[in-house]
Amino acid sequence: MIFIIYNAIFLFSRVTIGSFQHVFPIVIAFLFGVFFIKYAKHKLNTTQQKNALHVFACAISLIVIVFHSHKISLGYYNISTDLPLYLCSLLGLIIPVFSYYKKFWMYEILLFWIIGGTLQGILTPDIPLGFPDFDYFRYWVVHLGLLIVVFYATFVFNMRPKLKSVFKSFMALQIYVIIMVVINKVLKANYFYLNEKPESASLLDYFGEWPWYIIVVQIIVIPFFLLIYLPFYLTNKRS
Repeated sequence: MIFIIYNAIFLFSRVTIGSFQHVFPIVIAFLFGVFFIKYAKHKLNTTQQKNALHVFACAISLIVIVFHSHKISLGYYNISTDLPLYLCSLLGLIIPVFSYYKKFWMYEILLFWIIGGTLQGILTPDIPLGFPDFDYFRYWVVHLGLLIVVFYATFVFNMRPKLKSVFKSFMALQIYVIIMVVINKVLKANYFYLNEKPESASLLDYFGEWPWYIIVVQIIVIPFFLLIYLPFYLTNKRS
């Protein structure tokens, strides 16, 4: 009976907004992120700080690789829907490049992409199966892990965006969108939700149907990035 109730609550239910499966990983990631960043900043030397971030970033990337490898091994991998080309999955795959080189221009782009991109995923999760499905773990490790990486770079390495970083990140996003348009055309896919909104509830539901939601998002991206930049601007102004 307990097993049946457990399955009914978790495994066979889509993760819904505000549910325990939604809130719990966010709380855990917040607590871990605060501890990880504070410990690295005050207890580790420079080399250890760099290594700690790189190991953490590699762990995120490894989760993405293992997930896709496992799905391929099961024999139902579909390149039109399953490639790691959605923004957060792609960032999760390549984030070790940033943690290894720690180039400021990478930080400028990633900060706005990650905060802006993961916010919707965190607030409105699109997870078909809940705990303990592997996709459930992958989803939260990637989305929440990416946030920890950029906040680590911000508070431990003291990286800060500049006003021009907003526009650099926006232009880089346009390049990504153009590439996704081409890939979607070739594969008849919907990566980055450029052809259709996600099945689960999302912020895009408030922006109308296709193509209007794409137009609305393009209009609000720069103001949204400026909003992300605002705390950095205010902090810098005070100092």
